[in-house]
Amino acid sequence: MSRIVTRPVPLAAEAMLRQAGVHPVLARLYAARGVKKAEELGYGFEALLPPPGLRDCEAAAVLLADYIAQNKRLLVIADFDCDGATACAVAVRALRAFGATVDYFVPSREMGYGLTAKVVDMVAPLKPDLLITVDNGIAAVEAVESARARGIATLVTDHHLPGETLPLAACIVNPNQPQCGFESKCIAGVGVVFYVMLALRSELRRRGRFEGKQEPNLAALLDLVALGTVADVVKLDRNNRILVSQGLKRIRSGRMHAGIAALFAIAGRDPQRACAFDFGFALAPRINAAGRLADMHLGIECLITDDTARAFNIAQQLDALNRERRTVEAQMQAEAEAFLADIDVAASCSLTLHDGRWHPGVIGILAGRLKDRHHVPVITLAPSGEDELRGSGRSIAGLHLRDALDRVDKREPGLILRFGGHAAAAGLSLRKSDVDRFRTAFEQAVNDMLEPAARQRRWESDGALEAGYLNLDMARMLQEEIWGQGFPAPLFCDELRIEQQRIVGEKHLRLRVSAADRRCEAILFQHDQPLPEKIRALYRLDINEYMGSQSLQLTLEHWEEIGEEI
Repeated sequence: MSRIVTRPVPLAAEAMLRQAGVHPVLARLYAARGVKKAEELGYGFEALLPPPGLRDCEAAAVLLADYIAQNKRLLVIADFDCDGATACAVAVRALRAFGATVDYFVPSREMGYGLTAKVVDMVAPLKPDLLITVDNGIAAVEAVESARARGIATLVTDHHLPGETLPLAACIVNPNQPQCGFESKCIAGVGVVFYVMLALRSELRRRGRFEGKQEPNLAALLDLVALGTVADVVKLDRNNRILVSQGLKRIRSGRMHAGIAALFAIAGRDPQRACAFDFGFALAPRINAAGRLADMHLGIECLITDDTARAFNIAQQLDALNRERRTVEAQMQAEAEAFLADIDVAASCSLTLHDGRWHPGVIGILAGRLKDRHHVPVITLAPSGEDELRGSGRSIAGLHLRDALDRVDKREPGLILRFGGHAAAAGLSLRKSDVDRFRTAFEQAVNDMLEPAARQRRWESDGALEAGYLNLDMARMLQEEIWGQGFPAPLFCDELRIEQQRIVGEKHLRLRVSAADRRCEAILFQHDQPLPEKIRALYRLDINEYMGSQSLQLTLEHWEEIGEEI
């Protein structure tokens, strides 16, 4: 069962926003998302939280400045997702601009996540003086000790939740570490390393490094920061919205890196009308495809190169990998649904699925698809070596997935070999022989932690949209705003009359609908059955482009027949 709920709108906040000149529709939408005054909508760079508020950010800057002054070798240890790739690109580009001797290394999925003792063994022959982790490292206790034993220092920059023991690194910058008062706890890994680079520039400026020459412009990196922030699906609090807004502003004005421009081109998207949706659904999947099916070096090189032709060539390779990923994903999803056909999913509050043929780079996407379809936390597992399985999990609102895995770990010590992650997503490793035992333990943990109300799917709506605003201008205005995780894109709810409908692309429904006295086109993806004449629908305003012209299109996210109880 599912139910539609309308987001409450604090009337005082809405009124204050209107009085400040905010468009009436935007005033309602922003008030419903917690914005109380128009000043909170200022996304200028000057409104960004200052780097000194991030614990040990300035200490990291001093450390890096010392190593640069001594011409020491720096090595960035990246992660194999889009946040890790953009964080690596930001670190390498900034450090090279500061005159550092720097290179990078990114583990494959087969090697495991982030900085490990095995990674230290592999990079030791390169003779680095300092390892700099980006989007990883907070759990690398053993690896940092291994590096230290070899005389290699480590600077950890990360945003993941720490465990009970922190690595003995030379410096740790992570807003979620103890005693860090940084307000934006949900900043992405790329945002953390960007802050470190801002602090490093200030430190180098203090030392007179830029006297007689132009300072590197770190704002030029904001297209990368914006992409990684949206791609990692972190909450878009005001600080993150500033980072995304500034990145989009640069892209729309044509000031972007060669790799970003190439990805827009290969995805058929117009950078002059770039929006956060482009990051999450056009660029990030192509970058992530490298880490899922091949090697994230390809994605990082796309973001580091300044050669336009090379960037486009790499983008083409990434696009091919993404098409391959979609094929693999579709096959895996069909296999998972065939397995679930013999199970009473409604009787469980979680799903743990394993198949020896599944690709370890795609199980996270599969977990997300199954979570969305069945509205339960999902763990999917694939082979990782002879005796181990690597798992990826996705959770629903109301269940903190990492905390659930932590509960399993405390109840069944040794069952989970390794785990980590966030509220909505996590990764883990198991022995093959322990799948059934884990399935039982995870189901029990979820059952204990998940409140009854969270087990029912909720669709949050912004209510009805006045007929006068059901137009292309409103769609364009909404598209220019910053929406994302924790600051969701508007989803309106209205009664629609279906006037025409036909299947397009084999599995999508193209509609002609009327709402009040307005008629417009609509589409319902992944649906090939006819709709009743009258429905209550949740929809977002989109822009349909065809043969160079634009028109309004409603994209239906959920529908119910009129008369059904909600």
